[in-house]
Amino acid sequence: MIRKLSMAALGLAAIAATSGFSSAASAPSWEFSATGVTARFRGLAPVSDQVAWVAGSGGTILRTVDGAHTWQRVDPPGTADLQFRDIEAFDANHAVALTIGEGDQSRLYATGDGGATWTETFRNDAPAAFYDCVTFLDRRHGLALSDPVGGKFRVLATDDGGRSWRVQPGDGMPDALPGEFAFAASGTCLVTADHLGRGRAWFATGGGERARTFATTDGGRSWRVTDSGVPSGPSAGVYSLAFRDPWHGIAVGGDYAVPQTAPDAAATTRDGGRSWTPARTPPGEYRSGTAWLGGTTALAVGPTGSDISHDGGRTWREFDGGSFDAVLCAKGACWASGEQGRVARLTWRH
Repeated sequence: MIRKLSMAALGLAAIAATSGFSSAASAPSWEFSATGVTARFRGLAPVSDQVAWVAGSGGTILRTVDGAHTWQRVDPPGTADLQFRDIEAFDANHAVALTIGEGDQSRLYATGDGGATWTETFRNDAPAAFYDCVTFLDRRHGLALSDPVGGKFRVLATDDGGRSWRVQPGDGMPDALPGEFAFAASGTCLVTADHLGRGRAWFATGGGERARTFATTDGGRSWRVTDSGVPSGPSAGVYSLAFRDPWHGIAVGGDYAVPQTAPDAAATTRDGGRSWTPARTPPGEYRSGTAWLGGTTALAVGPTGSDISHDGGRTWREFDGGSFDAVLCAKGACWASGEQGRVARLTWRH
């Protein structure tokens, strides 16, 4: 008889897996939730096993507070023509969401009452800017990333929880390569290691001659850039980053135009992104999102399947063939989201 572990036991399953627990005895699987919509959810913000937010196409934002048994639609008014690509949530009431696009289609919205009301806190007025991702270092300090403007990636910063934003000076940002940009595919092209306010963040790129990662240790005022070793091209590069602490990180990606093959599109770092090592056994296909489950266990998802690694991203194996765009974990609970309103939580069976 197959028995599914509760989400509260998920962290224990992860610890067991990283301690050599047989994957044949405990296998991950996705448990789907009926959202009632067909939006593509590239924005995902789990808070716990009970609370999560998703944001996507057609200006759609949903929230659950009962473990995905029910979903509440909480769109900001007047956003039906916009594409949400990232959302960051602090709890069941407070969240910040990003829409993407050229010019004034790139906007940021904030709510403090569970989505009952939203305030537009930023609207881009630079024609060349295109914002891709947003992240928070703690409840007050956050960053948002735009593709290059005037030859350099542009960064917004907030110190009041997303209620106001300012463009950071570009003198601490290395020059972008010709054709280089970030991918607004899963809300994880810009990430932090934790939410303890230590000033560390990373973002990943592609599109140009090389796929690179940029790192800051001072809250986005200055950045250091490193080649990732992941192949790059017009639609290829690093699509997603995940850091479990200031030193250990994972990069995944590939070519969105050729999702079935990506032989070298995963790498790991043990020094905060100063150097990257190719995965010994990568997923082998395009992956748009990655996340740490617990310990040295990590997940990766994409339109052709989901993978798990028990050794910090060095080797991967597929456990599901379904389509997802984003994956994130919070307090031992892992969630994934994607096309046609797909949202699921990770369970363990044995």
